[in-house]
Parts: sequence; C-alpha cells; structure tokens
Amino acid sequence: MTTLYHNPRCSKSRQALHLLEEEGETIEIVRYIENPPSHQELKQIIELLGIKPIELVRTQEADWKINFKGKELTDEQIIDAMCQNPKLIERPIAINGTHAVLGRPPEKVLDIL
Repeated sequence: MTTLYHNPRCSKSRQALHLLEEEGETIEIVRYIENPPSHQELKQIIELLGIKPIELVRTQEADWKINFKGKELTDEQIIDAMCQNPKLIERPIAINGTHAVLGRPPEKVLDIL
C-alpha cells in the first residue's frame, strides 16, 4: 500500500494519483491541506525522503515569501512553518513502507512500487 500526500487542486498530484491507480496500487490518500501532518509526522516524512526540511518547502508560495523568506530558520522552525501552513509543503509525496519519494515529476512515484 502507498500513502499519497495529495492536493487535488495540484495537477502533478492528480497525475501521480492516476499513475498509482493505473498500476493497481492500493492507495491511502492524505489530503494534507485539510489534515496537516504533525511536526513529528512531517519530520519522519523528511527523514524517509532523505532531504533537508527546506527542500520540501514551496519557496515560491506567497506565504513563504511574506512570512519566512530571508529569515534564518532552524530545521525545526521550517518544519513548524510547514505544519502551520500546509500549502508550503511540496507535493505530491508518496510513501510505501520505508521508501518515500517526492513526485516531481509525477512518474517518480512509481519508483517506490
């Protein structure tokens, strides 16, 4: 089973979901905008992705530019910012067991099957 952190308004996220469905994958969809991950959950996701927290931030989002850009933030503060403003989380994120990928491009989600 694959967990997909999904934003239905995002075309890349919709494409990733479609690709997983075409593969017949059982998918747990997490609409993270409505149900943001906790700080600990997001920290675990970042660890599974093997990236730094800033690499998961949508730095072109207005919320980031207005409230955070140019500030020196710790990794914990960046994670908190994403938890409080889930639109800042890059998407889609697919997790299968202990493997996770950021679906940019969407075809990358197939790497964890």
